[in-house]
Amino acid sequence: MKAETATPAAEFTQRLSATRRGARLARHLAAHQLDGWGIPYGSDLSDAAALIVAELAANAVTHGRVPGRDFELHLTLWPLTLRIEISDARGDREPSPRPPTPDSETGRGLLLVDALATSWGAKDRVIGKTVWAELPLP
Repeated sequence: MKAETATPAAEFTQRLSATRRGARLARHLAAHQLDGWGIPYGSDLSDAAALIVAELAANAVTHGRVPGRDFELHLTLWPLTLRIEISDARGDREPSPRPPTPDSETGRGLLLVDALATSWGAKDRVIGKTVWAELPLP
């Protein structure tokens, strides 16, 4: 994580059900929130952030799901960086991007995150883990 010395310009947090519907809603909420912060829908930054949220949220509900537990979307707008965090209740599964087989229909999400984000990673929580990604602001 880059050490930002300033106070965040804005933050947004939302808990969502660990379902496919919750993952879709996370993407829509992120794009809506970014638009409210002056990062317009359809801009390169908004589209990249929406894709990262979609991939990390899909992973949270597919691989990080614990029955009865939600996942959390957290966005932080720093002076130079947008930080995206998705937290789930499963800490025993660390994300690892690995190239899928050519005929595989899944497994490319973290490769997309790696290609779009300036940095990304995972950190443990008391319960579960947080996967984060950062994008530079224009």
